[in-house]
Amino acid sequence: MDVRLPSKRTRPRSGIERAAKRAWPRHRRYVRSFVCAVPDCGGVSVCCHLRTAANAGTGLKPADWYTVPLCDNHHAEQEGRTAWFERKYGVDLWALAERLARTSPDKTMKEAWRLSGG
Repeated sequence: MDVRLPSKRTRPRSGIERAAKRAWPRHRRYVRSFVCAVPDCGGVSVCCHLRTAANAGTGLKPADWYTVPLCDNHHAEQEGRTAWFERKYGVDLWALAERLARTSPDKTMKEAWRLSGG
């Protein structure tokens, strides 16, 4: 006797529009391939997201095109104080993030960035 399984149920969609993709691992690897952006540091970098009220929300990281390479110490120092950090070290993090986004090898990230107005 062949027993057939019933069809799987389908969940109804809530109708809530989902947020656009914000993470691109290939771009993050590209950003981490550079040394720390602070002059004369040269430390091993991590991806540091630059935040504003417009590009992030509570518990939500900015999209990866807003990333710059900073070492752990400078990342902790910069967290939430981008303007102060830029004045202290004489580096334009926003221009650097834009340059990295433009030169990224991740074509899907660049296309999403372009569509968002970048």
